[in-house]
Amino acid sequence: MGKQRIGIGFIGGGFITRFHIQSLISVRNCDVVGVMSRTKASAEESAKLARSIGVGDNAKAYDTITDMIADPAIDALWVCSPNFARIDTFEEIANAISSGKGQLIGVACEKPLGRNVAEAQKVMELTKSVGLLDGYLENQVFAPSIVRGKEIIWARGASTTGRPYLARAAEEHSGPHMPWFWEGSLQGGGVLNDMMCHSVEEARFMLTEPGKPRESIKPISISAHTDCLKWQRPEYAKILSDNSNGETDYSKKPSEDFARSLIEYLDEDGNKLIVETTTSWCFVGEGLRLSMELFGPEYSMFVNTLDPDLKVFFSRKVAGAEGEDLVEKQNAESGSMPIVSNEAEVYGYTAENRHMVECFLAGKRPEENFDDGLDVTRLLMAAYMSAEQGKTIQLPNTEIETFIPAVARGEWNPQGE
Repeated sequence: MGKQRIGIGFIGGGFITRFHIQSLISVRNCDVVGVMSRTKASAEESAKLARSIGVGDNAKAYDTITDMIADPAIDALWVCSPNFARIDTFEEIANAISSGKGQLIGVACEKPLGRNVAEAQKVMELTKSVGLLDGYLENQVFAPSIVRGKEIIWARGASTTGRPYLARAAEEHSGPHMPWFWEGSLQGGGVLNDMMCHSVEEARFMLTEPGKPRESIKPISISAHTDCLKWQRPEYAKILSDNSNGETDYSKKPSEDFARSLIEYLDEDGNKLIVETTTSWCFVGEGLRLSMELFGPEYSMFVNTLDPDLKVFFSRKVAGAEGEDLVEKQNAESGSMPIVSNEAEVYGYTAENRHMVECFLAGKRPEENFDDGLDVTRLLMAAYMSAEQGKTIQLPNTEIETFIPAVARGEWNPQGE
């Protein structure tokens, strides 16, 4: 009989790791065993969270990835470390396993798989070299509203009047939590690399016929635009500089805080499909907004996470400290505010992690895997290429295999200074 439960080790102890840990309250047959982070304090904080909510009674902080792999109680790793550490992380995983330090069933990796195509391919090669199952942690394709909406649209609308042909996806908020996210050379870009990865994959998921592989629709072209609309303004550039002890200088080396793309696909019958995406770090609203619109010949679908089933109102006399107790990336403490009652559930983290755990226990490759992560990275690099060259990029395009965006090289400045 195979394993009945798996022990999870988290690499990275920050915001996204804590989101994943929270989601495991509703996932059976797994335990958080450990957390390793470049900052020991954050690893200890995340391990403490796992213990406090009952998803890892003996969760503890580890000093190295190798130490976690050497612990027989850990069966799988969730990679949630910063983008710039991706290759080092997977090299240590592969080296530890190949040298006999320990064994694992699989590894799940947060977006992006790599900061560019070459890095994403390297991650895949290292994972395959030691025979691990691989899962790509794209939470939005597991969001209940997206999954249920796809089921209904394809069962009722597409089956009677034809497949959907237009998907519009957007992710918008006021900017990342950590200073390194704002650095193009560390993160791999700006908002396009950070958030459009969600939108392009969610839209591709919605346009793919149920039961068919994602490759059943093929991208044939992409056009994109990037800009820095808010955070290069002197008063806002100063905020970023102050928050990073002067290391982030958007007056000279900004990253894009706004990006859009239009991707053309063909389905198996040669029908053209369109994906429109918008991503922004300069959105002003209650907090994080995820939206999806899907259109077919005689139907449509709409999702907006800032239109939940619960809202509250606070008058100006209600004083409150700044925080994110109402919604992720919260921007206000008074007025009419939407409440996302269970963010881990609504945003798809719970179903995503349930799928990963079930697949690893069954010895199966997850449906959302590193192949998808590589496909997404290729689309993002093609979008950057389009924005830089000011033209539509035809796909496939071999140049994107070695392409590194100007923003990731520290050579992008829309003000031309």
